[in-house]
This record gives sequence, structure tokens and C-alpha cells, in this order.
Amino acid sequence: MPRRVTLTDRQREALLHLPVDQGELLRHYTLSDEDLGHIRQRRRAHNRFGFALQLCVLRYPGRVLAPGELIPAQVSDFIAAQLGLTSDDLLLYAAREETRHEHLADLRRIYGYRSFSGRGARDLREWIAREAEAATSNEDLARRFVAECRRTRTILPGSSTIERLCADALVEAERRIEDLIAHRITPTLSENLAHLLEDTVDGRVTRFVWLRQFEVGANSAAANRLMDRLEYLQRFDLPADLLDGVPAHRVTRLRRQGERYYADGMALPQGSCARQRFLGHKRNIGYATRFNRAIGSLSGWNSPAGSRLACSQR
Repeated sequence: MPRRVTLTDRQREALLHLPVDQGELLRHYTLSDEDLGHIRQRRRAHNRFGFALQLCVLRYPGRVLAPGELIPAQVSDFIAAQLGLTSDDLLLYAAREETRHEHLADLRRIYGYRSFSGRGARDLREWIAREAEAATSNEDLARRFVAECRRTRTILPGSSTIERLCADALVEAERRIEDLIAHRITPTLSENLAHLLEDTVDGRVTRFVWLRQFEVGANSAAANRLMDRLEYLQRFDLPADLLDGVPAHRVTRLRRQGERYYADGMALPQGSCARQRFLGHKRNIGYATRFNRAIGSLSGWNSPAGSRLACSQR
């Protein structure tokens, strides 16, 4: 079963923090003439400051200010300098919560920001479902989601909602990929793979375990043992399109999952999940190992093992 993961505190902070670096402040918090025109419509200094601050935070990182949130000095100083105010002018803005809500409503109306709800939320859920297959991690998908919200001017939901959306999308993407590969496995191939869990070598270990018990050595005997396994795997004739459309990082993850399985803990004919992970592991051994490890480890093409490998590739 795919395992759900969440963001660490550091990852969460990186997504939602207010910028303090001078370059980021210039990039994200520089106010235009149009911005200043809307800001100056507020009469009192602390309201102008608060309105400008909420506008900046909506733009980056793309969320609303939390109640009682501490504003970094770098942020307040940077905004104050553009408004001809001082950082102390912001202090009174927190006194009246209704004003903050009114300003937020004005900002949404003027700049077209929308909350994560209704049609906008549905569109973003569909977007994240598509994006999840290409994402390499929960953090990667969360970054993509936050960037998309900024692009569409959708106010970020809470961090727990973002994490849940990403985890659910990644789980569903993994299931879709598993089903895609499983449907490409013919009944004959499935039966042959099942034999790996049932047939034994010398009456001691299953073929599945035997295939995983190899070490690349420097002599012909070790190379011959490796070739025995490679030749056995060649009989399976895996479909050329087995992994078409599957991102490389997902193939790597499936291989790693397959490496944790053993014959007595796998029910290959049952369900696509175990079957597909198992197959991902075989694919890695049969092909990646053949070209990346076997050839590079042979002492020379003139050795008996080298000649045997050359014949197998013709």
C-alpha cells in the first residue's frame, strides 16, 4: 500500500515564510504606482501600512496573515520605506480585526484573488492529480501546487490542507501507474513470473531468491553465475512498452520497493500492486544490471565468460 508522507517543519516553513532576503523583497514586495494609488485611498497611516502588507503577503507566499503573526523587521522596513512611513505605524493595525477583513475583501475585489473553494478548488484538485505523476516527492508537489495557486491568484489553504491534497494525489498517481503497468502484463507473462515464486534451484531456494543472490566478481566463475541469471531472465521477453509513459523516478521507486519483497511475502497473482513492484525489480535486474554492471565487471572479452556474454547479445 503506498505510504502517505507529510512535510517537515523546515519544508513547510520554506513554502509559507515571508521573504527576508533583500533580493526576494525587491522581487516580490516592490509596489507599483497602481498599488500605491489603491493604498493611498486609506486615510490613516496604520491602515495604509496594513493594506500594503496584506497585498504583499497575498502575492508572496500567497496566503493571508495569521492572527497575531509576527512580521519580520526586514519586511516592515521595506514596505514602510516605500510608503514614507515607519515600522511603528503598523502597530495599531492589529487593534481592529474587522479592518483587516475589510481590507482583504477589497484586495480580492481589486486584484482578483479568490479563496480555495468552489470551482477554483475543483480545478486545482484536477490540476494536482495530473501533476502528481511527474512530481518526485511530497515537497516537490507541494511547491508546484503553491506556484500554481500564485499563478491563478488563489489564496493558499492551510498547510494541513496542502499536505493532505499532495499526499492523496501522490497515492492516486501511484495507483494509476501500477494499474497501467499491470494491464500490460499478459496472462502468460504473469504465469511465468509466478513460477519465480514457486520453482526452486537445487531444492533450496526459489528462483526469485536465486536471481537476487549474485555478486559481480573478477573471475570467470563469478561471471558465469551472473550469466546464468541473465540468460534465465531473457526468457521472459518483457513487452517493450512495459514502462512507456512512466517517469524514470517512479521506476526507480518501484524497483526499491520490489527489493524489499521476498517470495514468502508476495502473492504475485493477487492485485496489481505486488505484481507491478515485483516486475519493476525484475526489469531492473534483467536490463540495467546487464548493461551497467555485468559488462563493466568482466575482466575481458577474451575470457570464457566474456565470450559467452558476447554471444548472448547477438
